[in-house]
Amino acid sequence: MKYLFLYPVSWIYGFVVYIRNQLYDLGIFKSTEFDIPVVSIGNITVGGTGKTPHVEYLADLLKGKYEVATLSRGYKRNTKGFKLVETESMAIEVGDEPLQIKKQFPEIIVSVCENRVKGVEKLLDSKNEKVPDVVILDDAFQHRRIMAGINILLIDYNRQIKNDTLLPAGRLREGVAQMRRANVIVFTKCPNEVTPIMRRILQKDVRLKPYQSLFFTTMEHEKIRAVFDGPELEAEFYKEKQYSVIVLTGIASPKIFHSHLKKYSKQMEIVQFPDHYYYSGSDIQSVIKKFEALKTDKKIIVTTGKDAMRIKDLQDLPEEFKSNLYYVPIKVKFLDEGKKEFNKKILNYVGENKSNRELHKRKNKS
Repeated sequence: MKYLFLYPVSWIYGFVVYIRNQLYDLGIFKSTEFDIPVVSIGNITVGGTGKTPHVEYLADLLKGKYEVATLSRGYKRNTKGFKLVETESMAIEVGDEPLQIKKQFPEIIVSVCENRVKGVEKLLDSKNEKVPDVVILDDAFQHRRIMAGINILLIDYNRQIKNDTLLPAGRLREGVAQMRRANVIVFTKCPNEVTPIMRRILQKDVRLKPYQSLFFTTMEHEKIRAVFDGPELEAEFYKEKQYSVIVLTGIASPKIFHSHLKKYSKQMEIVQFPDHYYYSGSDIQSVIKKFEALKTDKKIIVTTGKDAMRIKDLQDLPEEFKSNLYYVPIKVKFLDEGKKEFNKKILNYVGENKSNRELHKRKNKS
């Protein structure tokens, strides 16, 4: 109840968001539709729901079959306008998540632009070396200026929204009724098994419509890797609790990451910063002091893939820090038979709409 004073602000915020959505629903505010398959992925809450791993899942599914582009706004970057992301880019210039995606999939087009309509127009410029067959809009559920063919809404399984309220008193970006705009709803960060009863409860909670599909995913942690040139630790690290670990994170929801590392750590010390935090030299020195204080030879510093992108921006990192810094990649895993159905839905949409676009082009030329 300590945030009771924020509720009037939430009501004002909710009213503004409601009016905006109504203006789009009534066609007074216009949405741009492109003659290319567009898949939007986002959430209805603030905080981490696993957007980047799900964007990477889509990119992995579509690459090789189509020319794929992702478009993000590039949160917390120090640049403006449209920018293509290269593997050599700095996180501060393009955003940590787009850079992570580009390094994971160097063959696809990764771009940032705060104006998504202008961003897609730039991507589709025929003068470009590569023009995409499909665009994945990252964190775009609230971005109604573009009409996506498929809207994917992510909800954190561990942070249910049914009893939540609007910002700033709660975590909701808009009212739960707006979930109706989604074609696909995905509960993320699930345990390895979700019982049939729980599935029915969640289906009722989101008021699933006949045109909506519901899926459940979990985060699968891959083997630990060196960020720089540290020795390989894979087999040794996963032996029964041999290592003491400093866990360094600047992400929205690090709880699952912490729980994963705790299973393998003899001793664990958490150093936690806000989401998308850009580290300073003094932050790194503080971590090194904590690291040196650990009374063991078997000790490492572990971070996330997203944090590693921002850490690499820092100049003159101490060798002691670099040689002991590791990260744990994560990827999305669909529960049960969900993967097959989800893949089919995405591939059918992209394939059919790409064919329609090519047919339209041929008719215009004839």
